[in-house]
Amino acid sequence: MKRKEPSSVAQASATKRSRARLEVPDYHLSPSVRDEKTSDAIWPAPEAQMKQARDIILECARSQKRTIIVPDKDADGLSSGVILHRTLVLLGLNPELIRVHLLSKGQTIHHEHEREAMAALSPDYIFVLDQGSRKSGPLIAAPHTGLVIDHHHATPEDFPEGSAFCTANQSPPVVTSALLTYLLCEPLHAGVSDRTDWLCVVGTHGDLGTTLKWEDPFPDMSATLKKYTKKALNDVVSYVNAPRRTATYDVSSAFDALLSAEHPKDVLKHSRLLAARQEVNAEVERCTHTAPRFSQDGKVAVFKIKSEAQVHPVIATRWAGHLQSKALEIVMVANEGYLPGKVNFSCRVPRCAKARDPSVDIIQSLKAYASLKPVKDEDDDNDGGLPDQHEIPLLERLGDDFARGHVQASGGIVDVDQFEELMRLMRVGEKKEKKQGASPQKGKKPIDAGQSNKLTSYFGKKSA
Repeated sequence: MKRKEPSSVAQASATKRSRARLEVPDYHLSPSVRDEKTSDAIWPAPEAQMKQARDIILECARSQKRTIIVPDKDADGLSSGVILHRTLVLLGLNPELIRVHLLSKGQTIHHEHEREAMAALSPDYIFVLDQGSRKSGPLIAAPHTGLVIDHHHATPEDFPEGSAFCTANQSPPVVTSALLTYLLCEPLHAGVSDRTDWLCVVGTHGDLGTTLKWEDPFPDMSATLKKYTKKALNDVVSYVNAPRRTATYDVSSAFDALLSAEHPKDVLKHSRLLAARQEVNAEVERCTHTAPRFSQDGKVAVFKIKSEAQVHPVIATRWAGHLQSKALEIVMVANEGYLPGKVNFSCRVPRCAKARDPSVDIIQSLKAYASLKPVKDEDDDNDGGLPDQHEIPLLERLGDDFARGHVQASGGIVDVDQFEELMRLMRVGEKKEKKQGASPQKGKKPIDAGQSNKLTSYFGKKSA
């Protein structure tokens, strides 16, 4: 006969389970921004931007001129690049005229030598996909037509000079670059849907997770998920993400695998991707058990690791699903081994903070910490008459690679000493100061400083 669980134990278990089941609104239910005149939803991006982007894609295909595609290195970026590549070919652009430029490890499209590499290809059209956006000079000095397709946090000024842009970042629910590219290209040719629908799912699941519901306003992908199976598509996400996370940073193998694949199973047969996946899984397992340290206000949990592999985003996502605290708002994983002299860090909003109102904005939180004034060391005298470097707010010294990405999935690349300065501003590892005159904890008597019964009296009796 099975024993009945005591009521007290059952109640405690039920409380624990209910606490673990946090109600996080489904992503697709994020309220859309409405046009003031028509009240129509501005989705997936402003209509004027969508029209201009489509016009450039069609113009490029008709031109039969040299074209380069510059996709980001992850599943979302690579998938969007292949979607655009296949669309241009379907529209009649000679494949021999299309080149793909993949960035070097730790670099962005805004680094000078990356611009020089693009210019060396003498392109007439440049498509930049999922690279993040910031204000900069022209993509290359020579005349060209540039188009940025993106979804990262940005202002209207945060784009290369002279380039058109189509961004989803102000049109919730914010779509991925792969989904935005698919929605741009799908009306342009009847074959786009059949050739790229599964790539759209791979790129979208790569950024928004494999449990995403494809419900309005998102397109209905139920037929695609049934045809290729959700498991196979999710496995593709893992496979194509693996090479760029390895120490060798073999992004080209992932892009080539996607571009040549006619079916998701073709990607899963790629030996290099399988080996990369195994390598990354082992490194994640090695680094993921690092203990966190917390900012003094309890809002940030910081994990410090050291790895030549790009596993910090994976570990941040993993811990974001496990850590729970009323104060916790950000999980940060900092990797001191990815680039020499640098700290690459990734931040995620923990599941326990997803439904908070107001919502957590990692970018603004990081900037707020970096803007704090440090406590000046009494021994640090500046006799030169010039302002001490540390009197200039850290935020002004960090550069453009700090706090990039999305408001709920941000990160950056900073110098080691600057990162340690940020940790001091956040007061990581310092215990929260108790308020003056705080009452003792319930059930505990305050310590009487004048009591006569002390440890020394016991030791004295023993020695006697």
